[in-house]
Amino acid sequence: MTAVNLPTALETCNMLEIDGLYTFDFKLEGCLHIECIDGRDKKHWRFTPEQVLAAVFDETLQSWTLTSDSGQHRLVCMSGISGSNHDEDEDDADA
Repeated sequence: MTAVNLPTALETCNMLEIDGLYTFDFKLEGCLHIECIDGRDKKHWRFTPEQVLAAVFDETLQSWTLTSDSGQHRLVCMSGISGSNHDEDEDDADA
């Protein structure tokens, strides 16, 4: 991980793991908002800009530790794989 701080890391990732749960549904617009589904439960996390800037990167675990009003949370920034239905080479349709 070469990110100096969590906001920089969030700019280059499109998937997060927070407390062992995976999500693509997050945004950093002032505050960091994260949502995911855990079984039937919808979970929400909200971190203030100060909490995001105070996050500490753990080199061994390759994750960030954030502290909010509800306690500590472990966050892993990942680049997820996305697919497309569009073929790059339409000429190879029967390949």
